[in-house]
Amino acid sequence: MKKIAFLLTISISLLVLACNKQTDTPPDPKPEVLPDYDPTPYSLDYSYFPNPTIPEDNLLTNQKVLLGRMLFYEKKLSKGETQSCADCHMQEDGFSDIRQFSIGVDELPGRRQAMAIFNMAWHTNGFFWDGRASSLRDQALKPIQDPLEMNETLENAVSKLQATKEYRFQFARAFEDSTITAEKMGLAMEQFMNTILSMNSKYDQYLLGDATLSESEQRGHDLFFTEFDPNGLSKGGECFHCHAGVNFTNNKYMNNGLDDESSFTDLGYFETTAADADKAKFKVPSLRNIAVTPPYMHDGRFATLEEVLNHYNHGVKNSSTVDELMQYNISPGLQLTEQDKADLIAFLNTLTDESYLVNKDYSSPF
Repeated sequence: MKKIAFLLTISISLLVLACNKQTDTPPDPKPEVLPDYDPTPYSLDYSYFPNPTIPEDNLLTNQKVLLGRMLFYEKKLSKGETQSCADCHMQEDGFSDIRQFSIGVDELPGRRQAMAIFNMAWHTNGFFWDGRASSLRDQALKPIQDPLEMNETLENAVSKLQATKEYRFQFARAFEDSTITAEKMGLAMEQFMNTILSMNSKYDQYLLGDATLSESEQRGHDLFFTEFDPNGLSKGGECFHCHAGVNFTNNKYMNNGLDDESSFTDLGYFETTAADADKAKFKVPSLRNIAVTPPYMHDGRFATLEEVLNHYNHGVKNSSTVDELMQYNISPGLQLTEQDKADLIAFLNTLTDESYLVNKDYSSPF
């Protein structure tokens, strides 16, 4: 009997140990239940503008736009997680940077002045001052990898996002599954930037019959849209040749005579095309919101609009690639008076869209 009792005790002890061992083994994790894919189209209200150029393979949806907005304000995309796209493209400054050169995560200055972001679906012919990005989705990824800017690899950026439930879920809503890729990141940021619109300035209201220009603004308007008369019979500012259309840009790459040939320190569009004729040419920026997006030119050399007008009035320098439209801007130049320049600035101020600067649809979603 003692032997039977001993064996029974041993059996019970082994059973208890086995049960404890099973208890210590964690259960198999349940698969993550992802939210449903949501392809609801995004409604883009573009007022009186012509139809935008939205890529057929990236039509706007609510969830992709939201994802792009999240990524635009996401510091995880930078090395050290200290900087987002929005740190160099601040909404209150017209989604530009009022510093001459933006400062990257390693405290290094950028090469060129940060360009403003708005009405991107009406920008054509490449992106950046030198046109090195052929699409907006390509443009969106380059600052992440630039050593002077966010200085991160796309692989690391993807890994950080993939480890975050919030992003796995949002990618699932936007792209049907939670697998995050650099390509999807670019598509989402392209969508968000294509929804950042600026078309409610005083000048837009004037065109729609809802506002009236002051006398000074009207004189500036007339100077802006009038050609220079070399015979002196009329006065014109020649501005509209380059800053044309609803977006106030011709979307071309031009040399506007900032330097003579011996002073070409930045070759601009030449870096993309390798064509000698493109040396010192840069993308013509839109003049919308120009009053709130100083400094000016690709290198931010001009701090004020007065300095810009002085350049075009008589400061354009000749070179082999200076645009022929600059022929009347070389000394003695357009011979604009101080009043003429004040009127032109008054008109340029009518291009500021105050609603765009505070629109909550463009602000941080966090």
